[in-house]
Amino acid sequence: MTAEETANASALSRRALLLNGAAVAAFAVLGPATALAQADATTLEADDIHPFRVEIPAAALLDLRQRLAATRWPDPETVDDHAQGVQLAKLQSLVRYWETGYDWRKAEAKLNAFPQFLTNIDGLDIHFVHVRSRHANALPLIITHGWPGSVFELLKVVGPLTDPTAHGGNAVEAFHLVLPSIPGFGFSEKPKGTGWNPGRIARAWDVLMKRLGYREYVSQGGDWGAIISDAMGRQAPPGLLGIHVNRIERATTIPPDIAKALRSGDPAPADLTVEERAVFDEAMAFLNKGFGYAAIMGTRPQTIGYGLADSPVGLAAWFYDKLADWVFTRGEPERALSRDEILDNITLYWLTNTGTSSGRIYWENSAGNSKFAPIAIPAAVTIFPGEVYRPPKSWAERVYTKLIYYNRVDKGGHFAAWEEPELFSAELRAAFRPLRRP
Repeated sequence: MTAEETANASALSRRALLLNGAAVAAFAVLGPATALAQADATTLEADDIHPFRVEIPAAALLDLRQRLAATRWPDPETVDDHAQGVQLAKLQSLVRYWETGYDWRKAEAKLNAFPQFLTNIDGLDIHFVHVRSRHANALPLIITHGWPGSVFELLKVVGPLTDPTAHGGNAVEAFHLVLPSIPGFGFSEKPKGTGWNPGRIARAWDVLMKRLGYREYVSQGGDWGAIISDAMGRQAPPGLLGIHVNRIERATTIPPDIAKALRSGDPAPADLTVEERAVFDEAMAFLNKGFGYAAIMGTRPQTIGYGLADSPVGLAAWFYDKLADWVFTRGEPERALSRDEILDNITLYWLTNTGTSSGRIYWENSAGNSKFAPIAIPAAVTIFPGEVYRPPKSWAERVYTKLIYYNRVDKGGHFAAWEEPELFSAELRAAFRPLRRP
């Protein structure tokens, strides 16, 4: 068998495993009011959308427990805080629960409670959750997760967004919801070559929304999801009404003199306001002490990837470190998310072996064009207080030239939808209200 035949056989085996038993279960969940029922039949036949169900083999879960039990631990840190990284006692406590108390099957049930699908776009199988609202005139919305996240971080907003009347909202504020997994993350296929940068993913998301029959829609994201939504905004494909982000790209919004000071390590310009000076100081601290993970994955994703693929504890430490840094309850992710929620996400990365492939988006973005054009379509921004970078409105307007909504809320961090799903959902209702058709 040639190398090409071996690769094709492997891809077919993967698809067969993923799609096994999916159709009946997924369509039973969907019911009659599905987007598939609304979409053009010839498009579906040509573009091949498959129902999907998560069914991880028991052998993979046994292998995980055995690896956890065989962990070789390092010496403890030599400081009393997490200045050197994840503290040994905290990680050992989490791993002990992961090995003896955590139940992945409950995580599977969370995912399988929602309609999931695979479709091939630009040569890759893309996994996505698709939930249509029961309310008439719901606005189609695609939300993109980030790193080290997944669709798990978005599941708690499905109810509030698709059924607002059950969560303090009005029927006229409902959304049809599409939650894709970024290529190389979760159950989406891993790119076999280069080029899957945010711009290419943005174009794929437009294909996905139109393949589902949505002629008009809006996009939302945090972390990489925000960068992908920004790329969609710059591309401005027909039918994209606007975007909302809960994370603003620093490189596109910091004024040039401030950016120069940050790059060189110089003091802040003397004419900054109190608010701007606080943003400068936080950005400087992040670049000096919190940016190492991105520098590694932006330059050596393959090198760090060996440890992430071989050691579940190594993977957990790499992710837990950023959870601790970025949640609103700084240093204490368990105060913002349950241990099960944290482990649902980490276990998904482990079982799909996507620690390495997910990191490559940093490399792809670093290899791309660093110049960013302004975004001229309607854009909305929510600033959560635990976000790493919280620029003032005047800075946001440097890139979002048609800023229709800007709001600062009083709780929630980098993983806003995960940490504060009700507040996050309320923000999206308010942000996109001006873009709804009568």
